[in-house]
Formats: sequence, structure tokens, C-alpha cells
Amino acid sequence: MQQRPPAVDKALAWPGMQTLIASHGRALVLDSLRAALELWRSGEISDQPTLVATVQQRIERTLAPSMRPVLNLTGTVLHTNLGRAPLPPEALAAMTAVAAGASNLEYDLASGQRGDRDAHVEDWICRLTGAEAATVVNNNAAAVLLVLNALASRREVVVSRGELIEIGGSFRLPDIMARAGCKLREVGTTNRTHARDYAEAVTARTALLLKAHTSNYQVQGFTTSLDEAQLAGIARAQGVPLVVDLGSGSLIDMQALGLPAEPVVGRILAQGVDVVTFSGDKLLGGPQAGIIAGRAELISKIRNSPLKRALRCDKLTLAALEAVLRLYADPDTLVQRVPTLRLLTREPAAIRQTAEALLPSLRGWAGAGFEADVCDVYSQIGSGSLPLETLPSAALRLSSISSNKRTRSRELRELAERLRQLPTPVIGRIADDSLLLDCRCVEDPEPLRQQWEAGA
Repeated sequence: MQQRPPAVDKALAWPGMQTLIASHGRALVLDSLRAALELWRSGEISDQPTLVATVQQRIERTLAPSMRPVLNLTGTVLHTNLGRAPLPPEALAAMTAVAAGASNLEYDLASGQRGDRDAHVEDWICRLTGAEAATVVNNNAAAVLLVLNALASRREVVVSRGELIEIGGSFRLPDIMARAGCKLREVGTTNRTHARDYAEAVTARTALLLKAHTSNYQVQGFTTSLDEAQLAGIARAQGVPLVVDLGSGSLIDMQALGLPAEPVVGRILAQGVDVVTFSGDKLLGGPQAGIIAGRAELISKIRNSPLKRALRCDKLTLAALEAVLRLYADPDTLVQRVPTLRLLTREPAAIRQTAEALLPSLRGWAGAGFEADVCDVYSQIGSGSLPLETLPSAALRLSSISSNKRTRSRELRELAERLRQLPTPVIGRIADDSLLLDCRCVEDPEPLRQQWEAGA
């Protein structure tokens, strides 16, 4: 016959429960105990030691951080779902320095008066881009929203039909324009937009011309589009500003590093563009932020918008961004000091060497039901930034030995789940009837090897 569960008050008085209360507080222990007693009533628990251990396990699960470090072996360096750009040590130190107490976030130490939080990064952005002024918000979507609302509310914005972008998370440029309170004036066709299309669209109701960098798709074949210099000439002739949304945005020439070409913010501004928006957490290699740079008069209007306060960055973001921008002052050491650039420029031979060093440990961990080897693959620069651009890499490849296709598929999914359940979860990708673990982002293989050997 099943023993009746103890009364709550009696169980709380047990020495084991008292120890838990001393460590975690009575409220949390009580909640976990009540849930554990339901297991007792259902027959899953029947003694005091098991009940105490169950309560402890529930408390540990409750207190475990929801956001955890993971190992990115997906092959996508700037993976949106995995936090995009890894930060350099300098950025981490800067965040820690201001996180523990008060800081001069909006306080001018020289005058003793209220300051502007943009001041911590504006000079660096202007120095690195040639802009007259700059401001920062919490991401690039917010930057586009703020610019449109501040400069074009209740007026028209002229955009090429071929640049009406949609990116991850259902960010659609026409929707953002509607939310910003401006009206879309679409010109040209999907594949061809000419200078006359822009010029003829400008009226007294026009607030600005907008060009969006199509980093996540390409239109090829019979196409025509205008570059920034051509659009800047039209904008000047028509007396309206030109705004360019670069999306990822880069402060340096990526081709000089052997990477695919990407617009350089400074060069875009030098072609006569009035305002540029770009991300801090993609190719720049910093924290999530939306950077707005350009003419001082327009930046002042943007900064004074009531919407700016709702979209502003906190002290941790600004501290990290300033630290990363400072690294750009020394181009000779930049690639090694900014993790994003270091990972993107890793040599395929070095990546393969890492994969081969990990192969024996992976074989032992995966078990006899799987074959493992090293194969050549292509890494992706970003999931939302430059998803079409790839880099040669090397991956650990796991394949089920089952002859049944459905069984192989199930076993690969279960193996991927096992990887995600490791103390530091490992995230790979399933493709071509295999589980691939791209080693581009594994600079130190030792922690991964230790996990596999401990679980073999």
C-alpha cells in the first residue's frame, strides 16, 4: 500500500528541507515542495530522501539561467538566433566597469551638468566614417524607423520597388514606413529603376529619397539601378535629403581582408549621402545597436525626436560599442582583436586542423551507430546579413549507419538533441542526410573535446 505524503509543514521541518531553505529561501522551497508532493500522490515518489532530492532538482532548474552560452557550429558566423557578433575582451571589460555602479552616462564631468549619452560614441563614429554627427539606437530597424519618423512624418518617401526589402522577424520596409507615419512612393520596377523615375516622383510632398542595401537577396540579369553618387546628385537637384540603409554596414574594406565586398560607411557618406543607418552587431563586430550618421542638421532633428528616447541604448551597450570603435583606431591589429573579423578570415586549413583534432573525441561520444569524418563545407557570413555570401570551411560530419532513411533522419535529430543537452550546448545543422558541425567558430577545441570525452 502506498504511503501517504507528508504534510507540507512537517516536510518543511525536515533537516534536508531546512538546508534548502537556508540556501534558497522558504518561498521557493515551498513552491517546489508542493509540486513534488504531486509526484508522491501519483506514486512516482515514496520516501523522504527522494522527495528532498526532487525538491532540490526543481529549485536548480528554476534558478538555472534561461540564456546560456552555446557553441556555434552552425557554420553561420553572425547567427541572429545565437546572438550575432561575439564581443572582444575590451567590450566585456567596459560593460563590467560601468555595470556595478554609477557612471557618467548622461553627466558631463567637465561642466558638472547633464550630458548626452550619445557623446560617448559620437566622436568615434564621426572619426571613423567622416560624418558630421551621429546618434545611436537599439538596433538598425529602430534606426530606420526613427529616421523616417523624424524626417518624413506625414510626407512621401521615394524608394525603388527593387529595394522594398524584408528581413528576418517580419521586418518589411513598407510596414516600417507606415509605422513611421510616412507614405511610400514606389518607383521603377522590380529589376529596373532609372534616374528619371526618381526625378519625376519628387513633388512638394516628398520628404526624402531612400535607398536600401539589398544584402539578403540579389536581382540578376536585365537590371538597372542607381548607385549612391547618382542618387545624391538627384537629391541635391531636387532639394531633398538622401538616406541610405546599409543594414549590416562595414567601417573597413572587407575585400582587403579577402572577404566579399560590402559597402563601407565612410565611402557611402563621401558620395554625398545625407544620412546612413547601419548595425553595430554585424560586420562592425560590436553589440546590438543601430547607428545613424550623417549631416549635423539632420542628425539634430533625428536626435530631438520624441521617439528617440523610446529607442535609445542603455549604458552597457554604449560602453561596449565605444570599446569596439576604439579598436578601429589601429587597423593593423583590428582583425585579431575583433572576434567577428577574426572568425570570418580564418584559413580553411586551420579550420580543418581543428576539426581533425576533435574527430576522435566525437567518434567516441557519438557511439557505434554513427560514422564520423571531416568534410569540406561552406560557412555563411550571416543569417540576416550577407546570407548569400559563403566562405570555404571544414566540418565534422556525422552520419547514421542505418539503411532506413526514416530511421537515419530520426537518429540525426536525436543526436542533435543530445548535443544541445551538453553542459555547454552545441548547435550544428542537419543537411544532406548528415549532421554537420562547422568548426569555423571553434578557436579553442579543448572545451568541446572535454565535453565529448566526459560523455563518451
